[in-house]
Amino acid sequence: MGPEWMAPAMFGAALLLIFSGYPVAFALGGTSLLFAALGVHMGFFEWTFMFAMPERIFGVMSNQVLLAVPYFIFMGTMLEKAKLAEDLLKTIGKLFGPLRGGLALAVVLVGALLAAATGVVGASVVAMGMISLPVMLRYGYSTELSTGVITAAGTLGQIIPPSVVLVVLADQLGISVGDLFVGSLLPGLMLAGLYALYVVGVAMLKPKMAPALPLTERQETAGQLAGQVALVMLPPLVLILLVLGSIFAGIATPTEAGALGAMGAMVLAALHGRLGRKALLGTMDETVKLTSMVVFLLVGSTAFALVFRGLNGDLWIEDLLTNLPGGKIGFLVVANLAIFALGFFIDFFEIAFIIIPLLAPAAALLGIDMVWFGVMVGLNLQTSFLTPPFGFALFYLRGVAPPEVRTIQIYRGVLPFVFIQLLALVLIVLFPQLVTGLLD
Repeated sequence: MGPEWMAPAMFGAALLLIFSGYPVAFALGGTSLLFAALGVHMGFFEWTFMFAMPERIFGVMSNQVLLAVPYFIFMGTMLEKAKLAEDLLKTIGKLFGPLRGGLALAVVLVGALLAAATGVVGASVVAMGMISLPVMLRYGYSTELSTGVITAAGTLGQIIPPSVVLVVLADQLGISVGDLFVGSLLPGLMLAGLYALYVVGVAMLKPKMAPALPLTERQETAGQLAGQVALVMLPPLVLILLVLGSIFAGIATPTEAGALGAMGAMVLAALHGRLGRKALLGTMDETVKLTSMVVFLLVGSTAFALVFRGLNGDLWIEDLLTNLPGGKIGFLVVANLAIFALGFFIDFFEIAFIIIPLLAPAAALLGIDMVWFGVMVGLNLQTSFLTPPFGFALFYLRGVAPPEVRTIQIYRGVLPFVFIQLLALVLIVLFPQLVTGLLD
């Protein structure tokens, strides 16, 4: 095998192992060791080349930006374990209940709030599926609308800051986390607004699909309801504003803001009398699991990147992507299609650590704004997570949906929201100032 085929063969072998179901971190590490041995045997480089590996691993472990990941995971998981997300859904549901489609609008609003508070897609979809779906079905909502709006609103954690996804993307693209948070703010809010507009449209055109709550379920006076809303909504909002505001104002780094958010989530849980041993241990357990997965992926992808570069894989990818027909447009089409397709089969972290480092140099050479590129990637992945039949968010909801809800109903329900996602993607391509406007 000639040197020009080694890098493509390595890339193909890694993907083959990943799609076989073998753990991604070990698939990357194993492929790296195998092709390192082949590279040395065929005289492409010496074993001394691998001495760079410990230094690279140490660089990963000392990365201050990635330290924000466990903090944001802890913050979101604590809000979920302390049932503060459940309180939000129930109270906002009562607030919008008198309106046709009010429960669905409440799901969109709470989805946006949970996105800003958790930044973890699975947690948001599962929480809202368990709490909202039975209530919406009980009061006569269409199964398709209910499942669609819950799945779509749950994935807002992908694009609305402070998102774990955006932290990792910023690190892999070599840009400021704060800049990526600012750039994704308008697209994220725009997307939530488009979801809400769709719900309003359905409620107006097909009122039977989205009825108002019956009077028997609206016993509170206006004053009582206002008090409940203030009690339930204001503390998480203040926490979100403190975390984001400190980053946007340059007062705190994302890591410091994440630590503030984690502490704030514990304070909120304590104020509601829910900072018990069970909630704290459950939160720490979930945080350690997710963070460990990220670290193993980082080590595996670092080994893969080192050997891949030793086989001139970076030059092969760069040459391939920068010489596509259509130049910048051709690159964006291929990059989006690749990310969208891979989003069906592998997790975001895996895409971020394997694919993004290969795309970023080509994007920079083509003069693409990296903040805009990062937001586009996040929005594209969110679309992939929603799209039948393999979207991860659909599986999350299927796992907690009542038995009478059929999988085909979930698929049908989410399709309008997939089209809304594609519309939002087209809008940021046509109007990049939606991303860059607040950065100017």
